[in-house]
Amino acid sequence: MSRDADEGRLQAIKGMNDVLPPESAKWNYIERRARSLFEGHGYREIRIPILEYTSLFVRTIGEATDVVEKEMYTFLDRDKRSITLRPEGTASAVRAYLEHSVHVKEPVTRWYYSGPMFRHERPQKGRYRQFYQMGVEAFGVAEPTIDAEQIALLQTFFADLGITGLDVLVNSVGGPEDRPLYRAALLSYLEPRRASLCEDCQRRLVTNPLRVLDCKVEGCARAIQGAPSVLDHLGQGAREHFEGVTEALKELEVPFRVEPRLVRGLDYYTGTIFEVRAIASDLGAQNTLGGGGRYDSLVREMGGPSTPAIGFAFGMERLALTLPGEPETFDVAPEVFFASHGEAARLRCLKLAQKLRARGFRIELWHRTTSMKAQMKRADKLLARTVVVVGDEELADQHLVLRDMKSGEQRRIAEDELVPELKKILRG
Repeated sequence: MSRDADEGRLQAIKGMNDVLPPESAKWNYIERRARSLFEGHGYREIRIPILEYTSLFVRTIGEATDVVEKEMYTFLDRDKRSITLRPEGTASAVRAYLEHSVHVKEPVTRWYYSGPMFRHERPQKGRYRQFYQMGVEAFGVAEPTIDAEQIALLQTFFADLGITGLDVLVNSVGGPEDRPLYRAALLSYLEPRRASLCEDCQRRLVTNPLRVLDCKVEGCARAIQGAPSVLDHLGQGAREHFEGVTEALKELEVPFRVEPRLVRGLDYYTGTIFEVRAIASDLGAQNTLGGGGRYDSLVREMGGPSTPAIGFAFGMERLALTLPGEPETFDVAPEVFFASHGEAARLRCLKLAQKLRARGFRIELWHRTTSMKAQMKRADKLLARTVVVVGDEELADQHLVLRDMKSGEQRRIAEDELVPELKKILRG
């Protein structure tokens, strides 16, 4: 089939997927838990644009990174300006921080964000071209305790969701003054092994040799086995900061391990970096659930004042795949299902449902003309907690039939008894 024929079909673009119920209920559950935890740590929501000028990502992520070189969705708008669909959230957060002079208004800023990101890469399980992230950014705190707090936040979030077998990896890539020393040592080790590296990593030797440490190609993984450790090339300041992070993690009783070969795919990281992986998952090489690190130089490099900063993000798709439980179990069931017999009864149910919704109840109203048996079957499928039945007899004497779907008990009640009776059942 030609590409033109593909484009004429009613289907989503490859790697850009619909999230339908009940799977969306699982996503909503994750998002609600994340927002609650983030806000409990003092983070407030920021909503960033999906489109940014391309130069923002070239300057922040790094021109030599795979993201900028090969993965961004970039195009010219009608004014011939280069525009890019955001591939990650930190760059936009830093841009907003500077554009709105937030550093002038408050000494410490804590933000969280959520939404779709876009990277043109090969779709595979847990990795898509449109993918959703939630993340946090903290500006203005240089102390290592906030590094540990964020790592603990991420690990606690995953553990509280019921994900077991978490592997928390931490490392430090040092500051700008440390990087040249390690880069030279790494190149000295890798150059004699150039022939055993994949084509991408041979190119990375020139552009960004630290990225070789993150390559999943078997030959590259073997080649780096004896590579020098970045931790042996940290200056005193970076070393003391990292020691402070590990001590704080021990105080927080967060299980972790130091992984000297851990790197991140974006150039702006300095100092502490971290990842949380799901050991007991079927995601294969894509088992990293979330990660982040410090980017203390980025605000200054973007034209702002010297500002320490740290953040992390996690992908919704991988987390939803890892989260135990069938999607149906995350659906929010109606508290009341209205079943009616006849047009007049349906109108009465419509009015009662509107009143109950105004009181905060979750209501499902059956509008179709079907048998009472079919309506009860539907209520059972939706896991409705109660069913209110209205027919000719109930209309005549202003009563209702209220059925407790958990116990199976049902009885006739007056309409003015409905709210208190529902509250009794729902509290039980």
